[in-house]
Parts: sequence; structure tokens; C-alpha cells
Amino acid sequence: MGSLELVLAMALAVVASGYLVRVLPFSLPLPLAQIALGALITEIFRHSVVLNPEIFFLLFLPPLLFLDGWRIPKGGTFRDKAAILELALGLVIFTVLGTGFLIHWLIPAMPAPVAFALAAILSPTDPVAVSSITARAPIPKRLMRILQGEALLNDASGLVCFRFAVAAALTGSFSLTSASLTFLWVVLAGLCMGVGITVAVSFAQRRLSKHFGDESGSPILINLLTPFGAYLLAEAVHGSGILAAVAAGITMSYVELSGQALANTRLQRAAVWSTVQFALNGIMFVLLGEQLPGIFHGAVASVTQSGHLRPWWLAVYAFTITLALALLRFIWVWTSLRLTMFRARQHREQVPSLHWRLVLATSLAGVRGAITLAGVMTLPLLARDGSAFPARELAIFLAAAVIVLSLVMASIGLPRTLKGLVLPAESAEQVEEDRARHDAAIAAIAAIEKAQQGRTQQTAESEIYIRAAAYVLALYRHRLESSATSPSEAVQLRTTEEAERSLRLTALQAEREKIFSLARQSQISNQVSRKLVREIDLLESRYR
Repeated sequence: MGSLELVLAMALAVVASGYLVRVLPFSLPLPLAQIALGALITEIFRHSVVLNPEIFFLLFLPPLLFLDGWRIPKGGTFRDKAAILELALGLVIFTVLGTGFLIHWLIPAMPAPVAFALAAILSPTDPVAVSSITARAPIPKRLMRILQGEALLNDASGLVCFRFAVAAALTGSFSLTSASLTFLWVVLAGLCMGVGITVAVSFAQRRLSKHFGDESGSPILINLLTPFGAYLLAEAVHGSGILAAVAAGITMSYVELSGQALANTRLQRAAVWSTVQFALNGIMFVLLGEQLPGIFHGAVASVTQSGHLRPWWLAVYAFTITLALALLRFIWVWTSLRLTMFRARQHREQVPSLHWRLVLATSLAGVRGAITLAGVMTLPLLARDGSAFPARELAIFLAAAVIVLSLVMASIGLPRTLKGLVLPAESAEQVEEDRARHDAAIAAIAAIEKAQQGRTQQTAESEIYIRAAAYVLALYRHRLESSATSPSEAVQLRTTEEAERSLRLTALQAEREKIFSLARQSQISNQVSRKLVREIDLLESRYR
């Protein structure tokens, strides 16, 4: 089987995994289904992909990190910045040190730099994997925001630590002073490149579009290429391409607030990025399953170097490291929460009571995934002297095993931990939404009144515009009146709006079916049917 056919088979496996998790009578996390299908592909075709670490890193990481930075909720992230930084920076260092020493003690044949490199690449968590697990037992919104913010920042901090550990493994030396200065440059250069590239590309695109126009797909393609450009240019100046991709994504979220992009472009761009995210994450897990048999055989060969002749020692290593990671995370979360509550009491602030199950859920949610897999695959094939990189196959196997075990542990433990856990409702988001709708309605009414005056002065059909404006104004004034209702009336109004939403969706579905029927009977052209169906789809997306 050729490489092209294998890639197509992996893409089909990603598609099949989405249906598989829905067909199965029991809950199976999507990443585990993709890993299983990847292993099945290898067993059927007896062929595996030979990965180039640098290409692998460049292909998968920039778009995923860029999208994480772009989509993370900024308001909630800034409100919980202390908790996020404690997890994303403090916990990473705590994990690297604790797990690094444990791995080196557990496997003496693995050199200390390689052990710490493995610990560093195991420190980042994966919010996509957590989301797939919690689909049937949702995590509280605030906790999910904290986990997303942690995953965004610990990707960067963990991978930078990994980079230094690999460099120490290759050179055989490590200087704290040199590493600190290098770290400072790597961080600053990466952040500056990410911000600068996004701002420059957005400015140039806006100027070119204004003067010359562009094809409908050009803005989307430029948006897709931005993280790769930021990553490559940052690496060219010896900065962190990882941080550049993250910074580019965060900057893009602020550039987007300018509102320069067309509505149609935003809709298409969101669909394209959702597909890219699903495809890249899925292919990475399918690739993990596809590589597992070869990784296992290489690990069995290298485990004998540690003095153990039995392959089951691999399972001992994997379970021990996975449990150690969960325990270190639990200790850090519990301790940091206690310190936060202590400081709040010192300042005479009101301290909410936290259920121990919430701490346990935060610990179980530390699932490893795509970033760990992408990073560990970039371990060099050869050392500086041309010999094989020490314990590379064993490190890759342990990283892959920890990914699988953490997914299994979270999929079993997290829903049970969160089941029946009652938490106070978060009203801040609803208050923000109501205020935004109120202010937007006022702005819309002012714009309609201004446009109505201009229309009635310029056209003879003023009566038509007066009736149309009155209808639209009535909709917005109804929104303003509903925002001033009492709490009990607001609940009743929301129930009414839900019923209206259901009826509108039913009506839109009937419209769409009728248009398709007319097209099938050749009573309208395909071009007309596509246009009308798109309008209906846009309306439906508003109500869904």
C-alpha cells in the first residue's frame, strides 16, 4: 500500500471515528476510537508511516495552537488568570521536576536529560480530549475555561522545557545562566513575531482588498497560512515558534474585533477552521494508533537495556508514570486552592466552599493528547556523534501509553466524579449577553431611524419604507421591553422564546425540503435552490 493510499485511509478513519462513537451503546472518547482505528489500519495493511519529526511538528502544531489562542474566551481567562498561571507555569515546573526524577529512578538506563525531556512533553494537557470525554457529563463552564487557559499556556511552557532538555541530551551539558538568557530571548522573540506577523498580514490584506478586491477564498487561505508564517519566522530568528503561533492566535482574536471581515467570510472561515481542527486532531490520534505496534516493538527492544527482560515492565512504567502525573496534579491543585483561600481570608474576602470532588475532577481532567504526541515524535533520531538517540523508542512508547491511559482514566473517572455535583450557577455570562443585546438593539433602532429618514426623502415609495421600518423597529423595541421585565417574567419570556425557536426551526426545515423538492422536479434551477437553501441555513444557524 502506498503512502497516498495510507493517508486517505487515515482520513477515512477520522471520519469513521465520529460515527463510531455515536453508534456504540457505551460511551467511548473520540480520541480512543481514533487510536483503535489507527492500530487496525496497521494490522490490516502491514505498513506504517515513516515520520520526519521536523515536518510533523510544523504540520500539526502551528494551526492547533493558533486556533486555541484565537478561540479561548478572553474575559473569563483574565478573571481566572491567577489560577491559570499557577497551573500553566507552576504545575509544569512541578511536573517536570517530580516526574523527571521519578522516570530516571524508575528507568536508570534512560539518561537524565531524556527522562526530563519525557517529563516535559508529558506536562501539557489537551482540552480537545477533555471536551470529547465530558460531552455526556459536562464540566462546569468556569472549570472548563480554566482548563482551556491552562492548556493554551502549558503547551508553550512544556514544549520550551522539552526543547532545553533535548538540547542537554544532545550536548551533554546544561548551563542555568545560558538557559535563562536563551529562554528570555526565545519567549520575547516568539511573542513579538506572533503579534507582528498577525498585525502586518491583517493590515496588508485589508489594504489590498480595499484597493483591488479579492477572491472569496483569499482571506480564509491567508488566515490558514498565518500560523505557519509566524512559526517559521520565529524559528528563523531562534525564537519559539510555539509561542509565536499562540501569540498570533490571541492577536487574531483582537484583530477580528475590528469587524472588517464580511459576514460570509466569517461563516466560511469558522467552518473551514472547525474542519481543520477536527482533521488534524483526528489524524494525530489515528497516527498514534498506527505507530503503536512499531513503537511497542522498539520499546520491547530497548527495555532490556534497563536490566528487565520481561515486556510487562513496560506496563509497570506506563501505569506508574500516569499515576504519578495524576498525583502530582492533585497535590498542586489542592495546595494552590488552599493557599488562595488562605490569602482571601487574610484580606477578609468571602471564600466559597469547594467540594473535594471538584479538586479531583480538575486532577482527572489533566488528559494528555495531541501536543504530547506531536512533541515526543520530534525526538531526534540520532545524537551528535551519529549514534542512535538514547531510549528514543522507549520514551515515545511511554508518552503514547500515558496518552491512552490518561484518556481511559478520565473517561471512567471524570463523569462519575462530576455526577450529581451541584455548583452555583454562573449568571455573569447571561448578564453580559443581555446587556450586549440591549445596547445592540438601541444602536440598531438609531441606525434604522436615520436610514428611514434618508430613504423617505430620496424616494417616492416612502410609504413602503415607513412600513418596513416600523416592522423592524417593533422587533428591536420588543427586545428592549423584554430586557426590563421582572425575574419571573423573564423566565416566562425565555420559555416563550424557546417555543418560538422550535417552531421557527420546524418552519425552516419545511421551507428547505420544499425547495429541494422543487429543484428535484426541475421547477427551479440548481443555482436558485442553492441560494435559497443558503439563506435558510444562515437563519437556522442563528436559532441553533
